[in-house]
Amino acid sequence: MGDNAPVDLERLGWQALSSTPEEATVFYERVLDDTVVMLLPGGMMLDDRTKILKSMAGQPWSSYELDDVRALSPTPDTAIVTYGVTARRDGMPDYSALVSSGYVRREDGWKMTFHQQTPR
Repeated sequence: MGDNAPVDLERLGWQALSSTPEEATVFYERVLDDTVVMLLPGGMMLDDRTKILKSMAGQPWSSYELDDVRALSPTPDTAIVTYGVTARRDGMPDYSALVSSGYVRREDGWKMTFHQQTPR
């Protein structure tokens, strides 16, 4: 899938979410498509790009591990990345989920248009 393929973007996204809220916001400002939907634990659905970017200001992850990372390309300009994640924030229980992200290739690169986390 070339440079900054969706799998790379998923890994870079976790790095950004484990750094500072500012870095996470800058990263996702570049990576999120104009139209994006996120389905998150607790029944939260975000479909407003501006609100999603504001949500990046949360507490960073202190560590994370991705497992069984897979990529599927239904067409040359779409990709679905799936994997498991175990992540930690200081003072909180471990978070474990199955994750899927959908990407579309635009003129300026791959953009995330869908993201879902299912706790496990």
